[in-house]
Amino acid sequence: MKNISFFLFISLSALIYSCSSQKQNKKITEKDYARILFYNVENLFDTLDAEGKSDAEYTPQSDKKWNTERYFDKLSKLSKVIISADSGYFPDLIGISEIENRAVVEDLINTSSLKNENYSILHKESPDQRGIDVALVYGPSFKPLNTQFIFVDLPGNRTNTRDILYSKGLLYNDTVHVFVNHWPSRYGGKEISDPKRAFTAAILRNAVDSIQKADLNPKIIIMGDFNDYPSDSSLYVVLAANKQVGEDPNELINLAWTINEAGQGSYFYKGDWGTLDQFIVSANLYGKTGLSVDDQSYIIVKKDWMLYTDKKGVSSPSRSYGGDNYYGGYSDHLPILLKLSRNKD
Repeated sequence: MKNISFFLFISLSALIYSCSSQKQNKKITEKDYARILFYNVENLFDTLDAEGKSDAEYTPQSDKKWNTERYFDKLSKLSKVIISADSGYFPDLIGISEIENRAVVEDLINTSSLKNENYSILHKESPDQRGIDVALVYGPSFKPLNTQFIFVDLPGNRTNTRDILYSKGLLYNDTVHVFVNHWPSRYGGKEISDPKRAFTAAILRNAVDSIQKADLNPKIIIMGDFNDYPSDSSLYVVLAANKQVGEDPNELINLAWTINEAGQGSYFYKGDWGTLDQFIVSANLYGKTGLSVDDQSYIIVKKDWMLYTDKKGVSSPSRSYGGDNYYGGYSDHLPILLKLSRNKD
């Protein structure tokens, strides 16, 4: 009798352990993540000269000799990057900057590598003088509920810039607030251009404040090419994107800060890597309910084949162009990936 009882005890214990192990393993399996990719695709233009836009340099007649063959080769290369970002798992959301129009994004998601993923597009023509916009590509796991394109009316005699794309939606049935950004460049020097980015940051901060007043502990995800680094005043002071999680569940945390301090990044400039491309999230995403992040969630997608290595052994993103010289690469930026755990407890 004792032997039977002992056997039942051991069997029951093994069953409980097995179920527990399976549950734990299920939590860490790769398919239990939501994936968000952001990618500055370096001037994804069609080959047509659009009226009212300064895009003539990306036509067959220009010094760049941008043509149909080069255009479709770039689309193929970009789609390769997207499907390789995380071991063949396709992103649920893709924030894209430096695209000319909706048509080029449609061509991208209709490449042979992506056309079966049932991606859709959020896009609006922005007032940017060069004609470049941002867009959000989303898969079936995301259901947009409310989308807006926030106009950034830069003061003074300054060139127009890109809209900020905002979309509230359900990502794996968890409500998220997503922003896609491409802030004014550093053209003319940092000191001259700083006010433009500070102004844009203030508009984004107002939008975040409005969401946090309307919703209880909203989950906010901000992505983009900010043309500033995490410690610059536009991000650290105006937007108030902090380095570490504090006590306020609504504070913003810049996930790129630590990587930038370590000398890594998505952009290479004058011999240094830096994180112009960043994910910023509200602190309540560091939770255990629904979608959540941790200190390992921000990833720079950096594959050897996406890099160019010069004669001195220095590597940088393999770009499409350097001035008018065609290099036939991918982009002058590396994409960044945000992996959110899909907690089911």
